[in-house]
Amino acid sequence: MKKDIVILTTSDIHGYIYPTHYRDRSDQPIGLAKLTTYMKEQRNHHSVLLLDNGDLVQGSPLTYYHAKYHKDSKNPIIEVANALGYQAAVFGNHEFNYGTDYLKKVVEQSEFPWLSANVIDAQTEQPAFGTPYQVFDLDGIKVAVLGVTTHYVPNWEDPNHIQGLEFKDALETAKKWVSLIRAEENPDVMVVSYHGGFERDLETGEPTEPLTGENQGYQMCQEIEGLDILITGHQHRSLVGKVNGVSIIQPSNNGQKLGEIRITLEKMGNEYVLLDAISTLIEVDKLPADQEVLSMIGEFENQTQQWLDTPIGKVNGDLSIVDPLQTRMRDTPIIEFINKVQMDAAEVDISNTSLFSNDSPGFGNEVTMRDIVSNYVYPNTLKVIRITGQDIKDALEQSASYFKIVDGKIGVNPSFIDPKPQHYNYDMWEGIEYEIKVSNPIGERITKLLYQGKPLVLSNQYDVVMNNYRAGGAGNFDMYSGKPVVKEIPIDMTELIANYLLKRNTIQATCNYNWKVVL
Repeated sequence: MKKDIVILTTSDIHGYIYPTHYRDRSDQPIGLAKLTTYMKEQRNHHSVLLLDNGDLVQGSPLTYYHAKYHKDSKNPIIEVANALGYQAAVFGNHEFNYGTDYLKKVVEQSEFPWLSANVIDAQTEQPAFGTPYQVFDLDGIKVAVLGVTTHYVPNWEDPNHIQGLEFKDALETAKKWVSLIRAEENPDVMVVSYHGGFERDLETGEPTEPLTGENQGYQMCQEIEGLDILITGHQHRSLVGKVNGVSIIQPSNNGQKLGEIRITLEKMGNEYVLLDAISTLIEVDKLPADQEVLSMIGEFENQTQQWLDTPIGKVNGDLSIVDPLQTRMRDTPIIEFINKVQMDAAEVDISNTSLFSNDSPGFGNEVTMRDIVSNYVYPNTLKVIRITGQDIKDALEQSASYFKIVDGKIGVNPSFIDPKPQHYNYDMWEGIEYEIKVSNPIGERITKLLYQGKPLVLSNQYDVVMNNYRAGGAGNFDMYSGKPVVKEIPIDMTELIANYLLKRNTIQATCNYNWKVVL
């Protein structure tokens, strides 16, 4: 006798429920409300296990507005997840962005368990928020789901947000628990839901990124005995297939796609034997948004939209972004403005920042909160770290690796695009003068480096302000790791930008063209 069951999984929803782009309120093929339509349809015909693979509660203006101004009220994304009948969720790295107090409220409000095998309470040495795994009965089929999170979180997160937590190696933790679950629970299907991705080509096994341990999906498929299905995320990729016989899936981000795994088993004696598990990605572009979900949070969505339209200040001049590549090749008023905000908040004279996304529009002549969150999309705070001139040069060389000569012109190094866009790992500086020559070999591209009109002294120390993500060394900026923290500014950059504008009412767009990229 054969049986079919279905696992549906979301990942990296990032707080997107409405099919709306918050930058301009345009309709987009995204959001949990659209995915809901397919979920409900499948539940009418199949035994379904609905899982979330992490980065659920952070990432959209709606969730930011809740975390900053309404954190004691019902969490809108959890309210929807409860109504949809999610049966388990895994912590993503962005779940920690608002701190453990906020995360505890998320867990308390959830009517489903959060699976956490490798996020450990440092005192008790037990899972910090939830249970490591859960066993589900789907029409008589035992499905075990183990949850693990990329252990690279401490390399990115504000230490205050993860105080008292340890992040154990995800691969080693998964190995241990899968063996234990197989022995004690004897499941028919063994699933690992891993908020992490793949560090190697799925077919050749060749590394596609530095093997830092951030993304261990390929090794999990190779090294974990008894693993049937690996759900992944974090990289925002669209992946299906099999690796070493393990069915894998990664369902993009922002609710663009829903992961579906159709599992066929056959009863042999007293046990069910897994015959196949086929993974598919369901596109949402032709699905209507579920009206029940939209109405459920409609009032809070309207409040968010009103907040986004709040006027903040005015700009004389041009702070727009027309071509993101050109913005990264020569100092522009918008990048200089962000650096000036950072230097003003930190009271230092050297700063660096990134253009996080190619979708960033810059600012028009009137600035609202919508404009700010459309450009500064992460809840970063600032740190001032004390580094040497050599560290500055090394950091500039690392950023310079962003470029590559393509058909005789300056283009983007493919390693910053594939397998995941990482434009945010290229920094632009204020307070120093420098030039990047792309035709030089990587590591030898900084041909000019001045501070206060004189050559930067490599042995001297300098105080530099940057976001907390970069200050920890994330993005292959190892030269920053462990450096003295001179000052912390524990206010989100979106608020710092808003406060800067509110204080001045009108700002003048300026640019001193202190750096450029040349062929």
